[in-house]
Amino acid sequence: MIRKILLTDSGQCTSCNRTVSLSISISTGSKIPIYKQIADQVWQAVVTGKLVVGDQLPSVRALAEELVVNPNTIARVYADLTRDGLIESRAGRGVFITHKRKVFTAGEAWRRLEPLIDAAIGEAMALDYTHQELREAFEKKLGQWKQLKGGKPNNE
Repeated sequence: MIRKILLTDSGQCTSCNRTVSLSISISTGSKIPIYKQIADQVWQAVVTGKLVVGDQLPSVRALAEELVVNPNTIARVYADLTRDGLIESRAGRGVFITHKRKVFTAGEAWRRLEPLIDAAIGEAMALDYTHQELREAFEKKLGQWKQLKGGKPNNE
């Protein structure tokens, strides 16, 4: 079962008066834990510019009610995102997207990224993609991400 919601925390970011909306979909039958699905979607929203520094996220309770999940799940999402330096909790005000601080050394960042790259390459090879097709698909995706962030595609 897939649940999809559109979050508009009162429609306005309290710190910048910008309309904030975030669509979160969770699949209860997925192999990926719900907390990871949510965290990944918040990360993607920040990377693509849908959420920016200063945007407020819903409270743990509000997001848990919207997604119909246990509040402990959302608390874990927020704890992980805080540990990763993406959000910060401001006492009495809420949870906000913050300036990304470097929390991992280059070695640790690579240790986290490498298995993801290996999995993607392995899956592509199992689907009979050639090295060139994989390279082209990767470049196409990078271009799409750049467009989502408001830039122009990089066709170098």
